[in-house]
Amino acid sequence: MTAATALALVFVRAFVLRRLETVSRRTGTRLDDFVTRMLSQTYMLFIVVFAMYCGSSFLELTAGQNKFVSRTAIAALMLQAAIWGDTGLRAWRDQFSVGPVDGERRASSSVLCFISRLLLWLVVTLMILDNFGINITTLVASLGIGGVAVALATQNILGDLFASLSIMLDKPFEVGDFIIVGDVLGSVEHIGLKTTRVRGLGGEQVVFSNGELLKSRIHNHKRMQTRRVAFVLRVAYGMPEDLLCRIPHIIRDIIASKPNIDFERAHFFSWGQWSLDFEIVYHYRSPDYILHMDAQQNIFLDIYRRFQQEGIEFAHPLSIVRLADPKLADSIRRSGEAPPPPGPSFH
Repeated sequence: MTAATALALVFVRAFVLRRLETVSRRTGTRLDDFVTRMLSQTYMLFIVVFAMYCGSSFLELTAGQNKFVSRTAIAALMLQAAIWGDTGLRAWRDQFSVGPVDGERRASSSVLCFISRLLLWLVVTLMILDNFGINITTLVASLGIGGVAVALATQNILGDLFASLSIMLDKPFEVGDFIIVGDVLGSVEHIGLKTTRVRGLGGEQVVFSNGELLKSRIHNHKRMQTRRVAFVLRVAYGMPEDLLCRIPHIIRDIIASKPNIDFERAHFFSWGQWSLDFEIVYHYRSPDYILHMDAQQNIFLDIYRRFQQEGIEFAHPLSIVRLADPKLADSIRRSGEAPPPPGPSFH
């Protein structure tokens, strides 16, 4: 019976692996590759132990012998499951060594894989010891107290380490991305286990702690699809009504004629202290900052030329002060009458 069970398990393993390899070659996903690699690490020792356990079920064994065979089979199953898990974790880590992946992200994945494998083998070892009747309560308590002490002593380092793993898994930004964090603007140069380094616009390098960086609001401009641009045109008071009504149409014609730009609106929206204010909004269909600035410059120059042709004056800050007539003021002072209220003054 033991030999028949062993042969059946070997046949099943070969059949399943052959089918999984065929499926993995036809699909582009990595999950079936992981499963194939894990099942390929099914050792003959586990098959033999499991076959012996099945064969022993047909024998008359004492209570002690039956307990020993059962515990051995359970320990072999736990050990084989640990090998499968360890193989799957190493396969997951190896995918970060293939393709255009930066070294920092590869290092973070290696650290995460090492910690996961360590925890896996630690848990399996404790379970096997407990399966054989060894009291592990004291050992677990000692590990718990030691773990708490280490965690308290290195909580900042561990916080940055897990923040690095969070950046690796969630990918809010990658090396080369242009980000804004608070008042810092720059490109990401390095994502390490404890810090992230950003090259600022002024050429300086800004170093962020990974934990503090994830707590901040991050603007990732590399993933921008379009740019929304809004600006204000200020026109001088005293503009004829017909020219004032034509300004939104003039701006619409200029912006709509530009390539890669979607015009949204142009409205007279505010009475300023010294100007009539028009708000203009459009969308540029590229995240490239230089191309956006070139397009905006062309729009501004075309608006300036068109306003000159139409006789539309741009507003500039000015103050108007009204002074009383000196002769009238002297006459009022001699007659003793109350002076008139001052004329309006505005900016």
